[in-house]
Amino acid sequence: MKELNSCKEAMLNSIENKYFSIAHLYKDEKAMEMHIHDCYEVYFSISGGKQFLIDNKVYDINPGDLFLINQYDSHYLSQIDKELHERIVIMIHPDFMKKISSAETDLDYCFHSKEHGFAHKLSLSQEQQNRFLFFINKILSNNGYGRDLVERSAFTELFVMINSIIINANNDTIISGTYNDQVDAILSYINKNINSPISIAKLSKEFYISESYICRIFKNTTGTTINKYMTARRISIAKSLLAEGYGVSEVCEKCGFVDYSNFLKAFTKSVGISPKKYSQNCNK
Repeated sequence: MKELNSCKEAMLNSIENKYFSIAHLYKDEKAMEMHIHDCYEVYFSISGGKQFLIDNKVYDINPGDLFLINQYDSHYLSQIDKELHERIVIMIHPDFMKKISSAETDLDYCFHSKEHGFAHKLSLSQEQQNRFLFFINKILSNNGYGRDLVERSAFTELFVMINSIIINANNDTIISGTYNDQVDAILSYINKNINSPISIAKLSKEFYISESYICRIFKNTTGTTINKYMTARRISIAKSLLAEGYGVSEVCEKCGFVDYSNFLKAFTKSVGISPKKYSQNCNK
């Protein structure tokens, strides 16, 4: 799936295709007035802070907050100048959500349930944040054979997780699912050390398992390789830093790329333009 860079584009795309779309945003786009649209919206805050006005109630936005907005909820995102705010926005056509639900499992429960005092906002634990980003990466990074099935599978697992968090809100139940505990630990280690060089051999020693085994369980669980995952995360961080105004060489070092030419090649292949051009577009 293509990662979009506009909420409006994601909304129009999901409505037109009766599917879902994902936008990964770093800088503010022009805020829409108070509005209601014909799709569900999931808003996940990665960094920075703002305020949401949803159905006349104000919510502060902090890193790790997840907002679930029904197609009939009026909402508005306030502007806070000069503050970088990285977030993931998922737009979902209601018909698609119903299509992948079952008689036993209603996946759009999270958008209309008011039980357990849930109103719109979930503050995710660090583990839950990691899982959320894991599923987003799985959806966006699979472009080969079976891409459509992987997309739907990861999307379904994501909303099983979200609904389970709400249903089990009172007892703080941890979602087990099919997520591999070893891979969870590996992902956590990678993300904590992403700005440093990380090799398969280093991971193998860190977790006391063979290189072949660590590669196999990571690929089986995430659908992608360790190196591809690290590259995707580093490019995501690079985009954020470039948007803040850091120089290309400094960004290369801060993201953990050992070789400058590899950074240029990987960034251009992933984003479609060079880091320098991306920086210029962000800081016009």
